[in-house]
Amino acid sequence: MNNDVIINDTLVIPTSELEITSSRSGGAGGQHVNKTDTRITVRWNVKNSTVLNEQEKVRVVEKLHNQITQDGDLIIHNSVSRSQEHNRKMALKTLAEKVRKALIIPKRRMVTRVPAAVKAARVQSKKIRGQIKKLRSEKINEE
Repeated sequence: MNNDVIINDTLVIPTSELEITSSRSGGAGGQHVNKTDTRITVRWNVKNSTVLNEQEKVRVVEKLHNQITQDGDLIIHNSVSRSQEHNRKMALKTLAEKVRKALIIPKRRMVTRVPAAVKAARVQSKKIRGQIKKLRSEKINEE
């Protein structure tokens, strides 16, 4: 079965770079849990990957630094389903989504100025509010 992970139109992680292992899944399930290896662990070494260029590797490591080991491995676990095949598909989908999000280059924010009319309107409203307060505090002269 082909487990190549499609990140985007130009980027595909080949199966040869992935280490997919199965193990016993914890949690509810009765005797079935004790007999079958349904938990899937996908391990992909970002630093040794031939798919990414150096800039992409740095970006992925920076964005996912808390999920990558010191050796450069990105590890994904999945044990949601009782089906090993379903867990494998979900783990590979999670890997693709994390790498895809890490490779997004955010747009630069264009610095804008506050228009003079907006500043003037703000100052005017403050003056009006100040006048209201000033009128409130004045003593009424009785004659």
